[in-house]
Amino acid sequence: MSKLPKDAGPQTLAVHAGEAPDEITGASSPSIVMSTTFTTKDAEAFSIKDFDESDMPYIYTRWGNPTVNQLQDKLRVLEGAESCLAFASGMAATSALLLGYLSPGDHLIVSDVQYAGSAELVRHTLPRFGIEVTPVDTSDVKHVETAIRDNTRLIFIESPINPIIRLADVEAIAEICKAHDVRLAVDSTFASPVVSRPIELGADFVIHSLTKYIGGHGDALGGALLGPGDVLMQLNEEALIHYGGVISPFNAWLIMRGIATLPLRMQAHSASAMQVAEFLESHPAVKRVNYPGLQSHPQHDIALRQMSGFSGMLSFQVEDGPAIAARMIDGLRIIHYAVSLGHHRSLIYWIGTDQIMESSYRLEGEQLAGFREYAGDGVMRLSVGLEDAADLCGDLDRVLS
Repeated sequence: MSKLPKDAGPQTLAVHAGEAPDEITGASSPSIVMSTTFTTKDAEAFSIKDFDESDMPYIYTRWGNPTVNQLQDKLRVLEGAESCLAFASGMAATSALLLGYLSPGDHLIVSDVQYAGSAELVRHTLPRFGIEVTPVDTSDVKHVETAIRDNTRLIFIESPINPIIRLADVEAIAEICKAHDVRLAVDSTFASPVVSRPIELGADFVIHSLTKYIGGHGDALGGALLGPGDVLMQLNEEALIHYGGVISPFNAWLIMRGIATLPLRMQAHSASAMQVAEFLESHPAVKRVNYPGLQSHPQHDIALRQMSGFSGMLSFQVEDGPAIAARMIDGLRIIHYAVSLGHHRSLIYWIGTDQIMESSYRLEGEQLAGFREYAGDGVMRLSVGLEDAADLCGDLDRVLS
């Protein structure tokens, strides 16, 4: 790793952290080490438990790879974490933490709304393994504290939350966790380390889908789990080596290349998203806009405290969303009607409330009412890319008017 000044800025860290010129070739850019296996100096050892990593740091790419390690070092520095593990996807990182850290009889508190894949994992899979799960509205810290039990081991939240862009007060929840000896994990995919750094706010673990803002170009799947070195060392053996959710060195290299422009991209995403959000909020066809940068957002004050910029994600309500979504498929000229987010291209997708309740959340009562406050019968989830904001507003106006 290059010897950087301790006070190096975020853009300098994004370019140089985890990297150094190649000692043999002098290459300035990181090399891609695609080899799956490495020659060893030990004639007998076969399990990773038997190898001395200080003498033989690389044995088999599922156990460790130079390119992947560079990516992990860069992410660790950017997030301010002790350690980082990179995975094949964001869901692989989430599964590694939940399945590797929790055991039968443990209790998990999760947000009642979160990324659909995570929501389905905690609701459908974890209970089969004897892990108790309680979904709560994490925008209200009282609900979080009330849900804590003697066997609660982890609280897992998102901020901002997918897809309704609701926030959680990470610092306040972290204080509750410390008071009850419970660990806190934050999925910070919508923010990236540029916009929010949950570990500085008191969180223990941070999860990213590297596929999104950190990679930034929609061409490489990846995920990351950051946190205490001792815990991640244990998870490396069980949740990465044994579960096998290993990131390709080529994907690690692509994502590392994307990180070099992450601070610049996040500034542009945030600036354009604010312009688009203000345009949508004034549009007669739009009923509500959810964007942390707007003063109308219920948690705008939290956004000001724990976010640097407001990222490029927003959602908005319209009348007859399915009909407008159908118009978008053929009518949009710049924005792509597609799932995913955080790419340099703008992406939009309709998420119907009834459909996602049936497939992922299954909320009732106050929790369902809380979701509908942000989503109504459904939301258009918009990932604002790097195009000119005026062009994006014009594109949206064509299909909304």
